[in-house]
Amino acid sequence: MKIFFLVLVVLIIILLIKSIKVVRQSEVYIIERLGKFHKAADAGLTIIIPFIDTVRSIVSLKQQTMDVQPQEVITSDNVTITIDTVVFYKVIDPAKAVYEIQSLKKGIEYLSITTIRDIVGKMELDETFSSRDSINEKLKTILDEATVPWGCKIDRVEIKDITPPPDIKDAMEKQMNAERNKRALILQAEGERQSAITLAEGRKEAAILDAEADREAKIRRATGEADAIKQVAAAKAKEIQMVYDAIKEANPDDKLVQLKSLEALEKVAEGDANKIFIPFEATSALSSLGAMKDVVTESRRGRKKKTTQEQAEEIVAQMENESENK
Repeated sequence: MKIFFLVLVVLIIILLIKSIKVVRQSEVYIIERLGKFHKAADAGLTIIIPFIDTVRSIVSLKQQTMDVQPQEVITSDNVTITIDTVVFYKVIDPAKAVYEIQSLKKGIEYLSITTIRDIVGKMELDETFSSRDSINEKLKTILDEATVPWGCKIDRVEIKDITPPPDIKDAMEKQMNAERNKRALILQAEGERQSAITLAEGRKEAAILDAEADREAKIRRATGEADAIKQVAAAKAKEIQMVYDAIKEANPDDKLVQLKSLEALEKVAEGDANKIFIPFEATSALSSLGAMKDVVTESRRGRKKKTTQEQAEEIVAQMENESENK
């Protein structure tokens, strides 16, 4: 009897262990009852009926990554390249992920391979390198639509590497080097052109400044000469005005004017080469020019020199005699 109770207790304990399930966070238990889907048990404590209910699968709700095997793809310009891709996905319906497809990972992998070959096969080699973002976006869109019946969501797709054949890679490196050399030569030529323009502008500005300085110097020199001429002319005018004012104040008679005129003519007549032209109106007043010339000539030949006052008195006397005879 004791053995029976002992066996009964052991069976009860086993049944309790079988009926109590603890589901971890971010996991879901797919429970079947008599071979048919019963429920999806979320995180926490779950009670099942032993020998009737069974756990078919444990599905993780975390975001998962799947590294797709590198695939050789032929581009539209007949170049074979190798593409390495990684897919990020997440299960949103555990029941569909278990019952709608045999293996979710295999399905996503095969679908990724075919989609990559379809997208990249329509592109040229250069376009595949410059359009990675576009390829990733197309892959994500196509895979996300295709995996909806499987209770899965594709978060993103990334192309890790695109590897061209060795000969193509070598040609691309040579092309890249040639492009770099081209850009370097263009930059050098642009720098030399800019330098030449800067030097030419500097020479131009220097020439303009030199011309401006020379022009300013000439203007100042001409201004100085003009000012000097004006000052000299003003001084001469002042002297003439002073002489004129002195003569006007003295109120000279005709004889004194004739005497001063003769004194001026004496100075002009000095020298054999001098020629004097006297207006016709002055002939009556200077009719004794011949006598004045004789007096001047005799004084030069060594005769006893007479003072200017004495010569003037003789000429004035002769002129008075001539006027009385007339």
